[in-house]
Amino acid sequence: MIHVWKRDNETDRRLTLLVGLVVVCAAIAVIASALVASAAPLTTPLNELSVLAMLIFMSAVGTLVNTPVRIRSTGHSISWNETALIISLALAPTSWVVLCTAAGVALASLQLPPIKLAFGVGKNILMAVGAGAALEAAGWTGLSGHPGQLIPPLAVAYLVAVLLDEILAIPVIALASGTPVSQHFRNNLDLRIAGYLVRFCVATASLLILEADPRLLLAVPPLVLSLHLAYSTRIRQRTEQQAWQRLAQTTDALNVVELNQVLTTAVTRAAELFSADEVEVELRDAARLVRGNSDGVSYDGPAGEAPTVVPGAVVPAPLEGHDRSIDVGVLRLRFRGAVQLNERERYTLHTFASALCTAVRNAQAYAELARVAQAHAHAAAHDALTGLANRRHLLDEGNEQLHQRHADGITALVLIDLNHFKEVNDTLGHAAGDQMLVRVAERLRAAARADDLVARLGGDEFAVLLRALPAPAVAAHRAETLLAALHEPFDIEGMQISVEASGGIAVAPAAGGIVELLRRADVAMYQAKRAGQRVATYAPARDTADLGRLTLGGELPRAVADQEFTVNFQPIVDLGSGEVIAAEALARWRHPTHGMIDPLRFLETVERSGLLPAFAEAILDQALIAAGTWRDAGFDVPVAVNVSPRSLLDARFPGSVLARLRAHDLPPDRLMLELTETLTLSQLDVVDQVLTRLRDAGVRLALDDFGTGYSSLSLLSRIPVHQLKIDRSFVTAMESSTEAAAIVRSTLDLGRSLELAVVAEGVEREAQRRALWELGCVAGQGHLFARPLAAGALLAALQRGTGGRPGHLAAALHDTGAVVRLPPGRRQGGRGRHQPA
Repeated sequence: MIHVWKRDNETDRRLTLLVGLVVVCAAIAVIASALVASAAPLTTPLNELSVLAMLIFMSAVGTLVNTPVRIRSTGHSISWNETALIISLALAPTSWVVLCTAAGVALASLQLPPIKLAFGVGKNILMAVGAGAALEAAGWTGLSGHPGQLIPPLAVAYLVAVLLDEILAIPVIALASGTPVSQHFRNNLDLRIAGYLVRFCVATASLLILEADPRLLLAVPPLVLSLHLAYSTRIRQRTEQQAWQRLAQTTDALNVVELNQVLTTAVTRAAELFSADEVEVELRDAARLVRGNSDGVSYDGPAGEAPTVVPGAVVPAPLEGHDRSIDVGVLRLRFRGAVQLNERERYTLHTFASALCTAVRNAQAYAELARVAQAHAHAAAHDALTGLANRRHLLDEGNEQLHQRHADGITALVLIDLNHFKEVNDTLGHAAGDQMLVRVAERLRAAARADDLVARLGGDEFAVLLRALPAPAVAAHRAETLLAALHEPFDIEGMQISVEASGGIAVAPAAGGIVELLRRADVAMYQAKRAGQRVATYAPARDTADLGRLTLGGELPRAVADQEFTVNFQPIVDLGSGEVIAAEALARWRHPTHGMIDPLRFLETVERSGLLPAFAEAILDQALIAAGTWRDAGFDVPVAVNVSPRSLLDARFPGSVLARLRAHDLPPDRLMLELTETLTLSQLDVVDQVLTRLRDAGVRLALDDFGTGYSSLSLLSRIPVHQLKIDRSFVTAMESSTEAAAIVRSTLDLGRSLELAVVAEGVEREAQRRALWELGCVAGQGHLFARPLAAGALLAALQRGTGGRPGHLAAALHDTGAVVRLPPGRRQGGRGRHQPA
């Protein structure tokens, strides 16, 4: 049977009462047995003292021969008490067995604490009384007789002894360890039953051998020892297996990224894994201590403020890496009694501490990454000077608000511009100007409602997004309140400075989103400035730009039907040789009244209309016709066509493009589709599908104006492009701006790393061409080589060539076959995939 002992302050009284009850009952049994024994002397063919010595010896050996196992701070053992008891009862009267059992168990347990000694002796005395009574009740007549008559009474007596052992010991174990009684009844039940059966067989066999020939008893001790060792080994194997399984489950539970969850799991699981009364984890860097047990965390806070703990044994384990170069903290197992871990337990503790160290470091690293990401996200969405939302945050929040179909109330925008703010900067300096902007931001934030979003758009321009307004007229009232907050003078460097501001109000339009709302508010704000008013509300009738778009929009169907849209082509040139290697198609509207209209004025209107597919097909047709004409004339020049983001939302678009290529008998790789960075391109799955189909068919893709959008790098991870085009603003500024030059250089390095062709736009001067070529840029386009030309004019220019070289629009930067000494760091990619088309 398993014997466990553990005392704590909370259960000491009940434990003492239970043990005391067992001891009192045992004392009564001993007194009664002594009286009976004195009245009925022991009758045996052997010497009376020899029999008593043998009975005492068997009880002592049955107690001493055990398998020790530790639970918490105390040990338990699997002993042979029942076997010795049954043999004793078969050889002597119950009264004598009770007295000998008391003496034998006491002698074997002298090293134990008094309370443990008392319980062990008392329990075995009651087992002897119960088993003896059962043996007599079963009709025991002694060893003489047929084995079939001997075994049933012995089995009944043995069963009573086993049940008494379980019933008396397990409640004490459960009470001392603070665990459910049912759990101890279930633990290793199969092994316990098997052990009982084996020990009963040994006891029965010993008695039968004794009856047949006492000399054969010499074979019993080796048999008992062998069975004991085998059973002990099996118990240890089972214990080891369960321990490793619990360790694996515990370390798996630590695989989380939230530090609080890691520490809670460590405390509760370690208490179960090591049967500790209390577990604490102390983190050195954070000076934090977490303490608890299997029921949960009892303390989590500064290590110096932790309450005192109950005295007892402490087993520390440093939380350090495998190479011991990292010291995260320490894990402590606390036991209320003395404890000493065995080798397996020490290794388990080391493994658990190492896993906990890794989990804590991972959780700390994740928390730091999350903090940095949150800080970066906040910085990307907020103005560094005032802490207000920036333009990007305003656009994101505005789009989300306007896209909510069931949003409560009306959305409006107030745009505020400080009048004569430049004079503050010029007179008092930029530091004073910054203080002024911070104070303005504070007043606007205080005057705005909790639901409103206050943003600084840049310079001295602020915006307030008004949400959930009950009526449009309320927006004007809210704008007046915001501007009134700026009326009182500001104290800047000891001076009282008054600020005048103008505001424009616009209510969310039916189409156009936050960009259109911002434009309308801007129109209204300038209307207020021109009229000398503090605030003005957007009026469509006074928006000349909007009226112009409406007029052009009404003429779009006629323009498409009459083929008023034409295409000019700007050549893309090899910067080193001057050879034309591609041409970009640029749409123009040849209006019968207004003349040539720039695409910036009509493309947005075309995209909003239902004529985009027809318009795109018309432009693509003209571009492919031109490419076919050039090819027939001996110039195989691919053509690049800009694509509207809205076209990429149409799943039919790839089929239309491929159909036009087949109609004009051009290979797909002779067409380059140029894409503009937009939020649409980076977020919608349908765009991925459209672009993948086009690329798989052989059509080449380019990312236009690279570097100007906020999603440049994220787009490259989603869109399978072949080419990057550096925006003309960077090329223009690269000679005077180190930042622009760095962006150009970085784009070229990125293109080489990803094996993408890179084309520079806006090459206006020979110095720019040479600088780009020396940096490793292969191709460029701009007025240095040619302005946009009609298809026939470009063909004539190709045929005419430069310096007697048809197909070239500029002289080569070096002679053919000459040895060129390139500047350090210059790594020009080969032709192949680096060609723009």
